[in-house]
Amino acid sequence: MRDVVIGTAGHVDHGKSALVRALTGIDPDRLQEEKERGITIDLGFAHYRQGDNTIAFVDVPGHERFVRNMIAGASGIDAVLLVVAADESVMPQTREHFDICRLLNVDRGLVALTKCDLVDAEMLELVRLETQELLGGSGLEDAPIVPVSAKTGAGLEELRAALAAVAAAPPRAADKPVRLPVDRAFAVRGVGTVVTGTLVSGEIRADMELEVLPAGRRVRVRGVQVHGQARATAGAGRRVAVNLHGMDADELRRGDAVVARGGFDTTRRFDASVTLLPDAPALRHGARVRCHHGTAEAMARIAFSAPTALEPGDGAFARVRVEAPLALTRGDRFVLRAYSPPVTIAGGQVLDPLPPRGRFRSPRGVARLRRLAGAGGDAESLLVMVEEGRGRGVAREALARRLGVTAASLDRTAAALEAEQGVVAVGNRLVAPADLRVTREELLALVAQFHAAQPLAAGLQREEARERLSRRAAAAVIDHVVAGLVADGRIVATDHLALADHRIVLSADEVRVRERLEDLYGAAGLAPPDSGQAAATVGAQPALVDRMLELLVRDGTLVRVEGLLFHKERLDRLAVEVGRLTPAADGPARIDIGMFKERFGVSRKYALPLLGYLDRMRVTRRVGNVRLVL
Repeated sequence: MRDVVIGTAGHVDHGKSALVRALTGIDPDRLQEEKERGITIDLGFAHYRQGDNTIAFVDVPGHERFVRNMIAGASGIDAVLLVVAADESVMPQTREHFDICRLLNVDRGLVALTKCDLVDAEMLELVRLETQELLGGSGLEDAPIVPVSAKTGAGLEELRAALAAVAAAPPRAADKPVRLPVDRAFAVRGVGTVVTGTLVSGEIRADMELEVLPAGRRVRVRGVQVHGQARATAGAGRRVAVNLHGMDADELRRGDAVVARGGFDTTRRFDASVTLLPDAPALRHGARVRCHHGTAEAMARIAFSAPTALEPGDGAFARVRVEAPLALTRGDRFVLRAYSPPVTIAGGQVLDPLPPRGRFRSPRGVARLRRLAGAGGDAESLLVMVEEGRGRGVAREALARRLGVTAASLDRTAAALEAEQGVVAVGNRLVAPADLRVTREELLALVAQFHAAQPLAAGLQREEARERLSRRAAAAVIDHVVAGLVADGRIVATDHLALADHRIVLSADEVRVRERLEDLYGAAGLAPPDSGQAAATVGAQPALVDRMLELLVRDGTLVRVEGLLFHKERLDRLAVEVGRLTPAADGPARIDIGMFKERFGVSRKYALPLLGYLDRMRVTRRVGNVRLVL
């Protein structure tokens, strides 16, 4: 069993509400003013069972002053029931409502020629032909046109049969996060806050933790109803009433969206493809317009990829900047109405709800929009968005929100891109293969430049490499590249990065100084000189001595202990000698600083660092002022 949501459309007083009432037995006009004036002002709702399916109606107002309410109702419908009165034929709001449905890509539906009891057969045929002319070239070109009379009941069974055919269409995709555009919010005594709307995507259930956008407030689902019946869950495409805990009814309004937590972002600018209606006036670059998305409306300015006016019937890429945040995702449809008078002029499809900053009108920016517009599915769009991240990559959660998919769906798409396009997962980020190649080459060049500038150094410090490349790549991406270069045998990585074929070549003078320093520190034992004393002893420049001492530390000949340099062989002998100290009668051997100074003939300057070294090497363990030999 599934629901199908049908939206009515048509001119004021063409009998939309009367037809819904005749089909369902439910009066969709819920406001007292609507009953008194005999016209629909706000959205009305009704339903009936058709076999295993439920046909749900969103009855929209036909008067031109309430078109904004009509757009809110038309957003999220599965199909349209276009109502044309046989005694008046196609009228201005018939055309505007039909245009809105086309702009929202509602290409399924049927036509009811109402009030057929008021006209003869010749007039009925004329209205049918005029209606067919209106539908020509649209997705509804071959839609059934059914003459009916809500008053006499004529044609209602034929209309129900046509509606059943519409209900047999495939269900909506289920692998998307919860999104419920709110069309009503109210309080029920003893129950609390209730919101209603058409569940655009996802599955909603009791006790679910959700979020209300654009406020960003967390709420919990207390209960779910579908057509007045309590349900444990409700899936995409159903008209639902949801009891929420966490917000009062007066804090919610039409245009809000109840969504999966973390599943959507709000935005004040988005990139889109826009089409101007054939009978609309030219739309100038930078014009102020009314943007309708879902049940929300926001004032906006529109900028085209080419800074010229958009002519009637033409399409263009555009960046839309809205004055109030909207919860958008790629593929969403929207309608644009003129600022004044507020008539429907254009519509479009969101290409990117969170586009990168920059000149979107540049050749590169336009090429990106063309790729997004031509993308046949999530995989192609995902690749474009990943490439925008350059060496920094793009977080999976951000990509899922831009595409409007679940984390599981994104993981499947990403896995396919890894296999087919070489996209690489680095932690929680996806990186394009071309960006990894560029980062790899830049890192190799950086290390080579360092070797050229400092041929005697061990290599470029890893942290410095991260800092130097931070504008291009994230630290995790750099580490991934380093690991790949190590695996390929291109570099050697410790705390420093060095080319694998890098060799330190010393001059004759450097070799002489290095050898003399090694001998000097070997002979000095446990009381070595500092670098200044060493330079004076070997008769070399301090800078040269410092470089050679660093080399001796790197190759393990010397060991740095708290700022002092000791010959490694002498430290090894010290560890053996201490380890052989005679144990005490009541336990292991003990040694304090005085005993150490006396036994090894060193001053306190050397004794303290050496005892600390022995502790770190686990030769001794400090207990108070005494070391126990382990």
